[in-house]
Amino acid sequence: MEQEMERRERCHGEEGEDGDEKWVYDSSLDYKGRIPLRASTGVWKAAFFIITIELSERMSYFGLSTDLINYMSIVLHQDLKTAARNVNYWTGVTTVMPLLGGFLADAYIGRFYTVLLSSVVYVMGLSLLTMSQFIPRLKPCTNMKHCGQPKKIHEVVFYLGLYCVSLGTGGHKPCLESFGADQFDDNHPVERKKKMSYFNWWNFALCCGLLAGVTVIVYVDLSVGWGVSYLILTLCMAFTILTFYAGKAFYRYRLPEGSPLTPMLQVLVAAIAKRNLPHPSNPDPLYEVPKSHKSKGKLLCHTNKLRFLDKAAIIEDMEGLQAGMKNQSPWRLVTVTKIEELKLVLNMIPIWLTTLTFGLCVAQASTFFIKQGTTMNRKIIKGVTIPSGSIYSLSAVGMIISVTIYERILVPLLRRATRTERGIKILQRIGFGMIFSVLSMTTAAMVERKRLRLAEREIAMNVLWLAPQYLILGFGDGFTLVGLQEYFYDQVPDSMRSLGIAFYLSVIGVGNFCSSFLITVVDHATEMSSGRSWFREDLNKSRLDNFYWLLAAMSALNLCVFVFLAKRYSYKSVEGMVVVVADCEENGGSCC
Repeated sequence: MEQEMERRERCHGEEGEDGDEKWVYDSSLDYKGRIPLRASTGVWKAAFFIITIELSERMSYFGLSTDLINYMSIVLHQDLKTAARNVNYWTGVTTVMPLLGGFLADAYIGRFYTVLLSSVVYVMGLSLLTMSQFIPRLKPCTNMKHCGQPKKIHEVVFYLGLYCVSLGTGGHKPCLESFGADQFDDNHPVERKKKMSYFNWWNFALCCGLLAGVTVIVYVDLSVGWGVSYLILTLCMAFTILTFYAGKAFYRYRLPEGSPLTPMLQVLVAAIAKRNLPHPSNPDPLYEVPKSHKSKGKLLCHTNKLRFLDKAAIIEDMEGLQAGMKNQSPWRLVTVTKIEELKLVLNMIPIWLTTLTFGLCVAQASTFFIKQGTTMNRKIIKGVTIPSGSIYSLSAVGMIISVTIYERILVPLLRRATRTERGIKILQRIGFGMIFSVLSMTTAAMVERKRLRLAEREIAMNVLWLAPQYLILGFGDGFTLVGLQEYFYDQVPDSMRSLGIAFYLSVIGVGNFCSSFLITVVDHATEMSSGRSWFREDLNKSRLDNFYWLLAAMSALNLCVFVFLAKRYSYKSVEGMVVVVADCEENGGSCC
């Protein structure tokens, strides 16, 4: 590895600007461990293979999750509250597991092999679900037409398959998206612009997979059987794993750099050890590795926030430092870049917390929205009845529309108006999408109230009345979810990019856990106060409209807090990148 770095620096010095065009100098390697050739590796030629397996995985995930509450109600005979909680628990685990997968990929395994291994586990989970439907001993009942209580062995195998899918998703989701983004060089202006588009088209493919899952797969569930749909998902996933591996020669790879938590602990230990030293009046004397000695990664500009941590870079023994760096303990003296990386992570925590309410709203689309659909008239035209889960596809339609409008219309206009590459700041995009979550919950509350009034007169409302709340939530996803992906990938330290995508996914996961917790709290509170819970076994006697009003109010208050934090947020500032260095003074920092 050291020889490759020396060769990289030698080639870079010899070839200058022409070398920058021919070779990729961003610490990545090709599949043979060499400096990547720009013309034959990376960008869209590599991203195609990566997006293909994402499309298949999302079809599998949404094909499972969208109809899961119906499976638990119909086959496993669970009541509404239990089924909703179990779906939220599974979704929560599935979207929190990437924190572990992302950490292992960044620290030890690498993104490519983490995706490969986790995809195999994913297929194992789908295979278990398939076997639970076809093998006689593992079926829910011997006679499916008269199934009072499913076999215990079926429940065990079914849940084992589900949580194998969760485990597979834990390594697949954070690494695949960040591995795709690694195919674009941030130091190359053309590739940097393509990378901004990558997240939009990634989500376009995601929505296509979602559409296939909630329409084709859900239709097969109800018309042919769950076993056939699980078999289709298993075969599709297995095929796209082979496709992903076939693109091996086109990828750019990043080697794991060890635990990203260790440098952060070193900053904290060094800052605490030097807590009694006076704070320097300017950042110039603070310790930083000279740019000529930096073999990989990027130097970050100093910022004036969380100044206590700056003490970790105060040089106590200048003579010893000049005599030899080997005498300096990394637990006593750290660089400004390491300090700024810790600041980036700490600054993300309030942003992450204020996005959880959005994740809580998204959780309703795969639980209560779908259960509402089961009580409604699902005939859209004469002789055509759609499954209740298929209405979820409108959320993907809304997201596709908003992503396309943003990419093709808004971004070019905003770039011309603001004269910046991005058009608007990432947090502005996220906050704009949060407005739609408030509107979606408000719409859902009004539609549910109308449905309840019609149900009192024994009139079934048409399922298309759910379309507005799904479409509005999909519009919000196109801004907030895509923005969160870009934010957590772009703003984390370079050594934590898989973990960054995992942080984004954890917003949805923790949002699902929060939804389960909120359901439990509201259930007990309403039962004790009025003697009638908002969540009854009979949906027509429940008060989901009040629950949606509660979510709308929480989302509105949370949006105010998010705007307050976003206005005071300092974005990542990297030395040597003109587009970002220009913002250093604006961020309250200095570029060394």
